[in-house]
Amino acid sequence: MLVIDTQYMENYGAHDWDGTGTCPQYWKFKGGSSYKVINTPRNIDPAEIVEMARGSIERSNDYCREYIVGYRQVANDWLSDFEASQLEYEGSITYKEPEVDYCDLQKELA
Repeated sequence: MLVIDTQYMENYGAHDWDGTGTCPQYWKFKGGSSYKVINTPRNIDPAEIVEMARGSIERSNDYCREYIVGYRQVANDWLSDFEASQLEYEGSITYKEPEVDYCDLQKELA
């Protein structure tokens, strides 16, 4: 499985912004996600998949930004630290990392 890691930022300057003029800029790093790309074929370059998924993952506006910071191939049963800690302490995973299906990415590009 391919995992794409992101960084998420929130613009605290936009909280009280009334929408007129230029939005105040006060960006704070707020963690990120590890997107699991499922149903990936073995014979494709992971970098190509990342580029295919970029439009589905990254976003940027006056209020928030999320961008890709890296990717890696992992075993199909891989759990993020966040998921593993839920499993360990709560016995189940209530909040899963987001998933992107490779087949859906191909449909979007067609």
